[in-house]
Amino acid sequence: MLFANAINVINELSAAQKQGGLQMQFKKYLAPAVLILDEVGYLPIDQHGADLLFQTISQRYERGSIVLTTNKAFKQWPSIFNNDSTITSAVLDRLLHHAETIVIEGSSFRMKDQIEPPPAAS
Repeated sequence: MLFANAINVINELSAAQKQGGLQMQFKKYLAPAVLILDEVGYLPIDQHGADLLFQTISQRYERGSIVLTTNKAFKQWPSIFNNDSTITSAVLDRLLHHAETIVIEGSSFRMKDQIEPPPAAS
């Protein structure tokens, strides 16, 4: 299992590509039985980053599991992938083919200790 922030994955792949080691870096993300991509869509992804993330997802398709976290509904995903509807459709097609989608609603777990409880009734 490998847990990775989506932007970090893109940055590592991009750096590896510039140094001629893209295929070797892909192996890092293709080898684990489960790849957890965290925070997809929290920061904008340029076209090059979208292409690299698509390649990662595409190469893992039907070879290994992907767990993905995002704060965006599927209809908002074109904004994640540089408004490229073709790559967005291709990514969603691969991700959703055998997927279990879990929507978590409610207050942030990270903020649970920061939120003051309502005053007690007298």
